[in-house]
Amino acid sequence: MNNWFKNNGIHLAIIGVFIALCFVYFSPAIQGKSLYQNDVRQAQGGQKEIMDFKEKDGKAPLWTNSMFSGMPAYQIWAQYPNNITTHIVSFFKTVFPTPIDTVLFYLLGAYLLFGVLRVNPWLAAAGAIAFAFSSYNFIIIEAGHSNKAYAIAFFAPILAGIILTLRGKHILGSALTALFLAMEIRSNHIQMTYYLFIALLIFIGIEIYHAFKEKRTSEFFKSLAYLVAGVILAVGVNAGSLWTTYEYGQESIRGKSNLTSTDTSHPSNGLDKDYAYAWSQGIGENLTFLIPNAYGGASGGELDEKSHVAKILIEKGIPADQAAGAAREMPTYWGEKTFTSGPFYFGAIICFLFVLGLFVVKNRLKWWILSTVILTMLLSFGRHFPFVSDLFFNFFPLYNKFRAVESILAVAGFLVPVLAILAVNEIASGEQDTKALTKKVLTSLYITGGLILLILVLPTLFLDFKTSAHDEFIAMLTQRTGDQGLATQIANALVEDRIGLARSDAFRSLIFVLIGAGLLWAMINKKITRQLTFILFAAVILVDMWGVDKRYLNNDKFIDKSQIQEPFQPRQVDALINRDPSLGYRVFDLTKNPFLSVEASYFHHSLGGYHAAKLKRYQELLDKQFSNSINEDVLDMLNTKYVITKSEDGQSEKIQNRATAAGPAWFVPSIRWAKNDDEEMAGLNSFDPKKEAIINEKFKSLVDAKKLGTPGNAEINLVNYHPDHLTYEYSAPNDVIAVFSEIWYTKGWNAYVDGEKIPYFRANYVLRAAQLPGGNHKVEFKFEPASYYTGETISLISSILLIAGLALAIFMEVRKKKDVKVASTFSNSHTV
Repeated sequence: MNNWFKNNGIHLAIIGVFIALCFVYFSPAIQGKSLYQNDVRQAQGGQKEIMDFKEKDGKAPLWTNSMFSGMPAYQIWAQYPNNITTHIVSFFKTVFPTPIDTVLFYLLGAYLLFGVLRVNPWLAAAGAIAFAFSSYNFIIIEAGHSNKAYAIAFFAPILAGIILTLRGKHILGSALTALFLAMEIRSNHIQMTYYLFIALLIFIGIEIYHAFKEKRTSEFFKSLAYLVAGVILAVGVNAGSLWTTYEYGQESIRGKSNLTSTDTSHPSNGLDKDYAYAWSQGIGENLTFLIPNAYGGASGGELDEKSHVAKILIEKGIPADQAAGAAREMPTYWGEKTFTSGPFYFGAIICFLFVLGLFVVKNRLKWWILSTVILTMLLSFGRHFPFVSDLFFNFFPLYNKFRAVESILAVAGFLVPVLAILAVNEIASGEQDTKALTKKVLTSLYITGGLILLILVLPTLFLDFKTSAHDEFIAMLTQRTGDQGLATQIANALVEDRIGLARSDAFRSLIFVLIGAGLLWAMINKKITRQLTFILFAAVILVDMWGVDKRYLNNDKFIDKSQIQEPFQPRQVDALINRDPSLGYRVFDLTKNPFLSVEASYFHHSLGGYHAAKLKRYQELLDKQFSNSINEDVLDMLNTKYVITKSEDGQSEKIQNRATAAGPAWFVPSIRWAKNDDEEMAGLNSFDPKKEAIINEKFKSLVDAKKLGTPGNAEINLVNYHPDHLTYEYSAPNDVIAVFSEIWYTKGWNAYVDGEKIPYFRANYVLRAAQLPGGNHKVEFKFEPASYYTGETISLISSILLIAGLALAIFMEVRKKKDVKVASTFSNSHTV
């Protein structure tokens, strides 16, 4: 054991440094505060019903009615207890407060990769810091994109596992690949995993080329077989989540349209291109890799009382504090995104070293990194460079399922530091001529430093510092101030402030680039030791990245835990509605955009909510029946008992109690048959949901039309509510058609009468219906998705196999080291 600590002491020390860095950066987290993350707050709104029942039952339901009248809960929050990675993540979250756990995953994963690449531990630590503290990785944490952050964190260790496998460490490499890929998939951010897949596809393609070139195909394909086994195992570990996600994806807005009419506002398959390209990286914006505020930083909050805007306002007699507040609201970001929380900043030193790496690195990883970085940049441009983006959007499988194409730069943010650190490692090896190296360092300095100097000295030579909507911005200011001259002055002052921000950061970046070049010069010329150089690189990179990250994720973002635990406070109208003891009713809150807010979902069963992947059928209902005006008949069939609106003065809320709501379930005396989905939707334009049901003809075999009719003394009531188990009791002297105000989703819902399974069908485009036998009976709807339960069984088996594989790999590595030690001892004892 003592030898183990001795041999691994430096790694333990570096891990200790990583933990210390995280606790210092996020010091409010150890003071009992929590990070305020808007997207997490949104998620809490959608998860409230799920968590309430989890606390009550000890397990979470698989369906919730809190959003969009009902949807699978596993697209919002779900337990996967048979998945080993669930328990790994739970351990880290228990030991380390959020978001320390996430940043530690960033650091440890990258450190493992650099170790596999045979980089000196302290230089590996510098690389891990460069990757972990890349601005985008911190900005998404601040925004609450926790799953995305986790997915990015496992990029590096997945690559480490693949490289080990290709080197011939088949058991260890494939086991680590399986583990970290399982963690990646468990993060449930398919978009990030998909982007990593594109990068790895290029990597494997290059490796195949070299395998054929070097005539070692049998060895390569053996390694590839182990990797494939690892991938299959990782998929098996996540069978429950993958199966349910795939199943749901076919029915979501990312799936095929149910309508054929040309006026639908969504494409027939995948996302609308304008929606997918909404957050496209401006072509010039990649300058922020090197100079963070080249494009103004975040959308607002970058200016203070010393800004040109504030000075203009103060000159007009506005108090200094108000002028400073107004300046902070100014849009310093001048790119073409709707808004941004901050730039992609890779680090000035890292960009300089990346350029140097193109000259000095001999490892063929260089060509993979370069080609992948170029591709990710081209794809991130989206609508600004559609030639490449459209090729992928139109022809590359699944690419059109994802939005915010700029986020593919997370892959570049991972790979740029890898080549940068390999450059330092190559120089430190001493295998290249000192004069040649010095020349290459100077060339890289001239390229990066020269670009920075251009922005510093002549910022307007290439950059405009105005958005394409600059004139509209002046018009808006004119409307606000009533003075066009003042509006123009403010707009011009804002441009000057944007130039000032770019110049300030250009000077900052130049200093760091010069420091980086100076450290290399000192190491090449043996003025300082390699070890000290690596430590200094780690320190300077940390100072560089830390300073920029603190602009976007700092102590001010932390609040008391009580505010996190209760993200929404009930209004008077919420309290009044919740006094209603009846079951199954819904609420439509019009005080905000009902389909971008989760506040109503936190307190009620809401028609609205916020989710990136609503059911396609429900979205089509919203598009057709709610876009121009609200269809009251549709509100009735969705059992919308309460509508919340603003009072006449706009200062408070009021409740509309809708007596016409159809209830949780009802009997209909007649059916109107629809030939297809379009006719079914059109029928909703004018109908009485209590008197008829609109049913697609494809369900005719499930209806005995001869037994239609509803006697006056028949009734049906919801007697027990659980999100994924609804119980009704009814009384009817003859067979009846019942319509249930529950969303149609066939991937798991089963209907039972007195415990016997019965068929059911769709009515009114989005609801469930069934023909029920006469008499006094109990009807139940149970959500029993095979994709989840069978998937969990596969996950358990795969998790056991993964643990066994890791144990075997560790055993083989330990035995190999012992064999090497014994052989060494034997050899020494026989030395003459």
